[in-house]
Amino acid sequence: MSIPPPPEPQGPPAQGPESPQDQPPAQAPSPQASTPYNPYAPPQQDPYAAPSQDPYTPYGTQPQPPYGTPPQIPYAPYPQGTQTPPGPYGPQPYQTWSQGYTPYNNPAPLNGMSVAALVLGVLCCIPGVGFVLGLISLNQIKKRGERGRSMAAAGMVLSALGLMVWVLGATGAATGFWDEVKDSARNDSSASPVKGECFDAPSGSLEGMTYDFDVVSCDGEHDGEVFAVVRMGGGSYPGDKKVTATADDKCYALQDAYAMDGWAVPDDVDIYYVTPTAQSWSLGDREITCVFGNTDEEASLPGGSLRNDATTLDSDQVAYLKAAHVLNSALDSAPDAQYVEDDLPGHKAWAGRVSTALTQQADLLNSHQWPGGSAKPVAALVKDLRAAQKEWAKAAKASDADEFYAHYDKGAALIDPQKSVTAREALGLATTPPSYDQNDGGGDGGGDAGGMEV
Repeated sequence: MSIPPPPEPQGPPAQGPESPQDQPPAQAPSPQASTPYNPYAPPQQDPYAAPSQDPYTPYGTQPQPPYGTPPQIPYAPYPQGTQTPPGPYGPQPYQTWSQGYTPYNNPAPLNGMSVAALVLGVLCCIPGVGFVLGLISLNQIKKRGERGRSMAAAGMVLSALGLMVWVLGATGAATGFWDEVKDSARNDSSASPVKGECFDAPSGSLEGMTYDFDVVSCDGEHDGEVFAVVRMGGGSYPGDKKVTATADDKCYALQDAYAMDGWAVPDDVDIYYVTPTAQSWSLGDREITCVFGNTDEEASLPGGSLRNDATTLDSDQVAYLKAAHVLNSALDSAPDAQYVEDDLPGHKAWAGRVSTALTQQADLLNSHQWPGGSAKPVAALVKDLRAAQKEWAKAAKASDADEFYAHYDKGAALIDPQKSVTAREALGLATTPPSYDQNDGGGDGGGDAGGMEV
């Protein structure tokens, strides 16, 4: 295809009656009246300019001003700084639109984690998760330049408050539940009894599990009487065996402090204890309750308290019973082997402990000032105790089982309970000796019954 040649240039227009040369020279415009330069204005056609030679430029070439080229002002349409196109009074200071705020740009996306954190913070259903999501969203927003920082922060605050309320509610309920139960139960006369109180078990039996007690008067029949309360140390639950062993040791050791006169405790009275369980331990229960109950766990105790200590006895009775307990403790330390032949060294050591206790008991009784009619029977008792001490000392040095038995029999006869009846009667104490099993060596005190855990 051939391209047509450009049109022939046209000649200058015909001059009129007055040519430009005949016109008087124009006065130069003053700077104050000059039109500001506008690089964006469309080109104006100069009627005196020659036609354009470019067929694609309909307006022809840019006319030249009559007095030369005007000074050029450097200007970038979109500068990097704060420059603006100059106006008639100089550059106008204004801030250009920046990324994220320009009406022609799309806004930064919203972070989804921040929305989830805010929702979980408001609901407080899973406060810990809301807090974690808030931390994750803040990290994502910082890296990606997304929106939602305020939502993530609000979700974290609400989640933290919800978590605090949840933790305080849980721990407060756990630590305060046990005390609250005991306090409210005591107001209803259905709480764990304290030392000196009597009670009825709701099930009517002093065995198995129990959750509360009905505190009753000791004057009437009752299932049990508390003679000691032992508090265990803190820490984790030591286990059922450890708790039971502690209760067994503590309760049997404390019975004489509550019922000093073992002769006044009926033979059908046994020792029980209420111990914490793993569940009650987690609620703050650390108490072991030592209880007197009937040997038949389904039966009751008769009316009347078994307590006889310094709160119910006079000073002479207490002095006599304290001396008797010295011997009782030594007699209770007999070896596990029933026959001397099975453990001669153990029995000889036991005889040595009894010999020492007899000396101590005789010294205590002899040093006290006994009133009136009790002085003579107490002195006779001291004489028997000193004689018995010699026999027990010889048994502790026996060379064989036969020699041990020979001195043991003589020493046991001298501390037969019947020998102390006269002194007890003079002091106003119980005069019916309790029964003993075959492991007891006699003495002025009560025997031990087997304990059972409630």
